[in-house]
Amino acid sequence: MTKAKQLPRRQRIRKAILLISLLLFPMILYYLSPYIIIASAAEGIINASWMVFTLLLVSAVFVGRLWCGWFCPAGAVQDLAFTINAAPLKSRRLDLGKWLIWIPWVSLIAVLAVSAGGYRTINPFHMLEGGLTVNQGLWYLTYYIVLAVFVALPLAFGRRAACHSICWMAPFTIIGRRIGSLLRLPALHLAAESDACIECGKCTRECPMSLNVQDMVLRGDMGEDECVLCGSCVDTCPKEVIHYRFGRTVSRQTTREWSEPKPEVAR
Repeated sequence: MTKAKQLPRRQRIRKAILLISLLLFPMILYYLSPYIIIASAAEGIINASWMVFTLLLVSAVFVGRLWCGWFCPAGAVQDLAFTINAAPLKSRRLDLGKWLIWIPWVSLIAVLAVSAGGYRTINPFHMLEGGLTVNQGLWYLTYYIVLAVFVALPLAFGRRAACHSICWMAPFTIIGRRIGSLLRLPALHLAAESDACIECGKCTRECPMSLNVQDMVLRGDMGEDECVLCGSCVDTCPKEVIHYRFGRTVSRQTTREWSEPKPEVAR
């Protein structure tokens, strides 16, 4: 009998964390709700989901999209869908979907908050008795609808299709990552030794976000908005070409620009 292949230790830990997050999802759905923040804004109230989304934005400046790859319950349920449909996403045009949702949603929140005279009150548990979603029966219906959507999309279109197309949390982490990169702040990111790559393609085949990781390695630029820092490519590379790194993100092109001598200006 052939022994089943064991996942790398880091991936076992990551999937265990995601599983715990998924089991907690029925209780914490309120804190990730895209609706309650709208209702709260209309009354000038900063609620828990406002705090969570702000934390996602700020934390992403320093840890990128680590939330999406390691802690998000919606990501966990999509990873489970791999056992039914592990096909990579065929079109990156789906990436636009989440922005078509996020931009009008955030705009509505801003308009409602301004109309209410600005945020005047902080109430983390606004519209939620007891602080847990399971305390109110109607939330179960919402939970199963959200769960069904986040399962149906990857089954229909491929790996983590919902992350690409409808996730209202992903833009916060993408914007945060871009802010950190623009300000050249030290952050958690992936780095690669391009010259050591043997172009086996394993990193690309294992990527849950359907990214062409091998191309990123060969280009010497691992700064991809849709990378969720899951580390699948890190742990699958036979030559250990890809690594986690904390520091300023520098692409091969940027390194070359810094190292090339600058032409002297005639005086």
